[in-house]
Amino acid sequence: MKKTIVLALIVLLSVTAVWAKGSSDNGGQAAGAKAAAGVPTIVVMPKLIGIPYFNASQTGAEKAGKDLGINVIYTGPSTPDAAEQVRMLEDYISRGVNAICVAPNDAAALTPVLRKAKNAGIKILDWDTMADPSVVDISVQQVDNQAFGQIYYDLLVKEMGPTGDYAIITGGLSAANLNTWIDFGMTYAKSKYPGLHLVTDKIPTDEQQQIAYQKTLDLLTTYPNIKGILGYSTPTPIGAAQAVQERGLQSKVAVIGSGMPTDSGPYLEDGSLKASILWDPSQLGYLTVVLANNLLKGQMPTDGMNVANVGKIIVKGKVVVMGPPTVFTKDNYKNFPF
Repeated sequence: MKKTIVLALIVLLSVTAVWAKGSSDNGGQAAGAKAAAGVPTIVVMPKLIGIPYFNASQTGAEKAGKDLGINVIYTGPSTPDAAEQVRMLEDYISRGVNAICVAPNDAAALTPVLRKAKNAGIKILDWDTMADPSVVDISVQQVDNQAFGQIYYDLLVKEMGPTGDYAIITGGLSAANLNTWIDFGMTYAKSKYPGLHLVTDKIPTDEQQQIAYQKTLDLLTTYPNIKGILGYSTPTPIGAAQAVQERGLQSKVAVIGSGMPTDSGPYLEDGSLKASILWDPSQLGYLTVVLANNLLKGQMPTDGMNVANVGKIIVKGKVVVMGPPTVFTKDNYKNFPF
C-alpha cells in the first residue's frame, strides 16, 4: 500500500514538473494568449517613478484601468535611465503583455526593444515623451509642441523684458519632448525677441530638484547679471526657484517653467517662480490607457473625439494632442488640486 502511494506521488511530481517547465518555457505566449482571450494587460512606463508629476500620471492611468475593467501595470525605473527601461521592457515582452506605453528617457536607445515588442504583436504607444515614430502605433502628446515652446518665451519676456541674459535648465539632454520645446522656443525667440541672450548651453539636472537647485546657485554666481531662467521638466523650475528664493533675488531673476501647481505654490506666492506651465498629468495617464485599450479593439482615435475625464482631443495621423496648456500663477494655482 505504502509503495503504491509513493509511486503515485512520484508520478504526480513528474507530471507537475513537466507542466511547470512547459509553462515556464512558454510563459510569454501563455500570458499573451490569456490576456488576449480575457482581460488585456497594458504596461504604462514613465521616465522614472517617485516624482509628483509621474505619481499623478499613475493615478490617472490606474483609474482608467479600473473604469475600463482592464489590467494596468504602471512601472518604471527609479532614475531616468534608458538602459533600465530597456531591461524592464524586455521582461514585459517575454510576459506577453498586450500593449506598452512608454515615455522614453532616450528615444534612440529604446528603438530596438520597442521594435522587438512590435514584431511580437504588442501595441506600442509613446506618451509624455516621443519615441521613434517608426515603432509607435499612437503618439500621445500633452500639448502642441510648437505653441508650448513659444509660450515659455512670451511669459519670460513679460517678466524680465525683451532684452538681457537668461539661461535654460532642463531635465535631461536626451529627453525628446524637452529638446523639442526648447528648440521651438529658441527658434521663436531668435526672430521675436532678438535682444535675449542665452549665457550658456542648456544645463541638465537628471530630473532632480536638488541638482536644479545647486546648478542654479552656481549659475547665479557665475552670471550675476542674469535676468531670467527657463526650467524644463517639472522638478527643474522648483529647484531653480528654491535657489532664487534663497538668494533673495525674486525681484531680479524671473523663473518660468513646467511645474505642478501644488509644488509651485510656495514659490509663486513670493515671486521666486513667476509662472508655471503645465497640463493635468493625471488626465494624460488616463488618456494614454484609454487610447491603448481602444487600439487593442482595433479603434484608432479621431479628431475632435471626446474622451471621458479628458475632453476633446486633437488627432493628426497617429499623433494625439491632449489639449492646450494651463498657465499657473499666484492668482490661480489654488484652483488646481494636483
